[in-house]
Amino acid sequence: MAGYCVGLTGGIASGKSAVADRFAALGVAVADADVVARAIVEPGQPALGEVVAAFGVGVLLADGRLDRAALRKRVFGDAQARRRLEAILHPPIRLALREACMTAPGPYAVVAIPLLAEGGGRDAYPWLDRLLVVDVPREVQVERLMQRDGIDAELAGRMLDAQATRGERLAIADDVLVNTGTLERLDAEVAALDRLYRTLAQKAAS
Repeated sequence: MAGYCVGLTGGIASGKSAVADRFAALGVAVADADVVARAIVEPGQPALGEVVAAFGVGVLLADGRLDRAALRKRVFGDAQARRRLEAILHPPIRLALREACMTAPGPYAVVAIPLLAEGGGRDAYPWLDRLLVVDVPREVQVERLMQRDGIDAELAGRMLDAQATRGERLAIADDVLVNTGTLERLDAEVAALDRLYRTLAQKAAS
């Protein structure tokens, strides 16, 4: 059982998923906040009932599943509605992530949380032992978003502006992985971090 938890975060188009995949390839258990967020609003889950109670049946599809597009439209630009939604979803997401981390095999586990800085950082996740931020310059994010999503620079910039700033993410980091190099360089850096986290986990357990 993993008693040591490493939080993994980074801005949009920074390469968080690529880093998480490389930890997984090294045999490290990875808990993904996005996966958990989808699971807790499946039909029959308490969180889905709370969302419907708060926002109405208009956020459901005909088959009873959550209509994510309708919900996004409902909370987009409405800070009060967004906070209400976050108050429903964030506590069970955090609980599920912690349980996944604590029960994972191996000496440590990685918890991928895209909006860690936006969601309260260490205060919201006090059980994380270490925070790894995947970092790239803003211009790299813009270029990758334009290529990935087929959008223009203006929209890419607005997407970045909706997230925490680069400085805010770096301020909470214990470790920073600058993801602007080759895939071989990324492999090497993740392998080095894996060795570090195994050592830290062993010390924490002793």
